[in-house]
Amino acid sequence: MGKIEVGNAPCSWGTLEFEGLESNPVTYTQMLDELVETGYTATELGDWGFMPTEPEALRQEIESRKLTMLGAYVGIAFKYPARMAEGKEMALKTARLLATAFPKHKPYIILADDNATEPDRTQYAGRATPQISLKPEEWKVFTANVQEVARLVLEETGLPTLFHHHCAGYVETEAEIDHFLELTDPSLVNLVFDTGHFVFGSGPDSPYASGKIVPALEKYASRIKYVHFKDCHPEIAARSRQENLPYLTSLRHGVFCELGKGCVDFPSVLEWLQKRDYSGWVLVEQDVLPGMGTPKESAQRNRDYLRSIGL
Repeated sequence: MGKIEVGNAPCSWGTLEFEGLESNPVTYTQMLDELVETGYTATELGDWGFMPTEPEALRQEIESRKLTMLGAYVGIAFKYPARMAEGKEMALKTARLLATAFPKHKPYIILADDNATEPDRTQYAGRATPQISLKPEEWKVFTANVQEVARLVLEETGLPTLFHHHCAGYVETEAEIDHFLELTDPSLVNLVFDTGHFVFGSGPDSPYASGKIVPALEKYASRIKYVHFKDCHPEIAARSRQENLPYLTSLRHGVFCELGKGCVDFPSVLEWLQKRDYSGWVLVEQDVLPGMGTPKESAQRNRDYLRSIGL
């Protein structure tokens, strides 16, 4: 059986990639120290500039704490050809940093849509309908751009690329994830499966709204290379839909709650991973907006919960 270890992400300390948020008062040194103190063994890079952007300095901060750098999230507006030059530049800049800082392993470049920037997708996160999905020609552009970035990253740095399905973006619902995977080449891009985004993003009428997501894991098994553990609070999700709340408002209300306090069936997810001999890390993400919550205590409760189910 493969060994599964547990990491945590900067977003659990209030470092999220959305524009318009107040700055996060937590420094990367505090975040990394608290991450270690609460029992995690790996992390991701977070927003560009949150951690050092000089390879040697970054490596020293991570390795001195005996942590592993798992990857970096890069959001790009893949729908828009005019935005691709800046997107490619950011992805390659990030990939060069990780490849140089951590030459002994290959962290992931985790691509995603430029989430929470399209008004319809932001307003209807958690209840997106086919009417606000990409049109057929837009899908071709979107996925071709994803693959082009993945190809550039692989050719220049050798790092693998994953895509993060995400609420308030164009790859949110089950049907959208299905179509994205149909149109992309697994030799270039695969999936980071996020449990909370999948449950909320699947919508109120989905069979996965109850948090029983093993059938989805089974469906996507050949493309899942990495897993984010995020929970979804069913009552807050229902309120979000009933009151037509936009995505960031739902976040502030705690739609992605601490692990074990929502509906995601983590014991069955863990059992599925173990049966498939999954080896590596799962990454806890509990979105905490700046000034919201107590990140260290929350991280500790999340770690304690995972220990309680055998992880």
